[in-house]
Amino acid sequence: MRVFVAGATGAVGSLLVPMLVAAGHEVTGTSRTLAGIERIRSLGATGVQADALDADRLRRAVCAAAPEAVIHQLTDLSGADGAANGRMRREGTRNLVEAAKAAGVGRIVAQSISWTYAPGEGPAEEVVPLDSTAAQPRARMVAAVRALEETAAELETAVLLRYGLLYGPGTWYAPGGAVAAALAGERSAPFLGSTVANDAVSSFVHVADAAGAALAALDWPSGPVNIVDDEPAPAREWLPALAEALGLPAPGPVAGRQEWERGALNTLARSRGWQPEWPTWRTGFAAHRDIP
Repeated sequence: MRVFVAGATGAVGSLLVPMLVAAGHEVTGTSRTLAGIERIRSLGATGVQADALDADRLRRAVCAAAPEAVIHQLTDLSGADGAANGRMRREGTRNLVEAAKAAGVGRIVAQSISWTYAPGEGPAEEVVPLDSTAAQPRARMVAAVRALEETAAELETAVLLRYGLLYGPGTWYAPGGAVAAALAGERSAPFLGSTVANDAVSSFVHVADAAGAALAALDWPSGPVNIVDDEPAPAREWLPALAEALGLPAPGPVAGRQEWERGALNTLARSRGWQPEWPTWRTGFAAHRDIP
């Protein structure tokens, strides 16, 4: 299959491209930089320079590649700027979907997130609606995710991968990353998250497992799918384990959580055959403590 990967040099995209190539797909990937293009080529794919916020250039790139499927791994998180990432979700997704329509593409696999569900007790499944009651700034994030998913769903087949918190190489949770800096008392690398060891429940997924899900989703039917590991957990449990893996002091536990901080379940993804290599953050954090 001819596959166009938008965001091919990000934390997920850089692992996904070689997986696609190894599976026999003909891959075209985008980067905003020439260095990124060379990196994509080194992985056995065709690299094209394109910015998702430049609609005309992106349309030309997609039409030239003539893909049978588009994979959306676009984010703008380097500056931990929620507004910039929201714009990418809204405008970048719109530009990519319009480019796919122009190229006659009917299938998209799109990166979404699993912590925008409505408040409730227990981890959320995909039947739970997105949060419509959130106050700012969460309301802006949820609105951007809703726009991403609704725009992607304009194509005939749209698989919406609601990733958990990504950890592993190239993420904020990697050794030397933004979370390590925050735990060490530094603020040189901001991130959109928390280092409070409270009762807030999160679901994680290793970037390699996230990439594997994107590969598998080329054969999945439309709709949202939680891509998370098997163990949603409160921060008072996972944060000390992460701190230990990073060789840093753990913050003391405190009580409390927001009602939307509930985690998510991967029952649907597993029913479709997805089997994460790292089914729990407990082993994942420890195994990857030495990977920068």
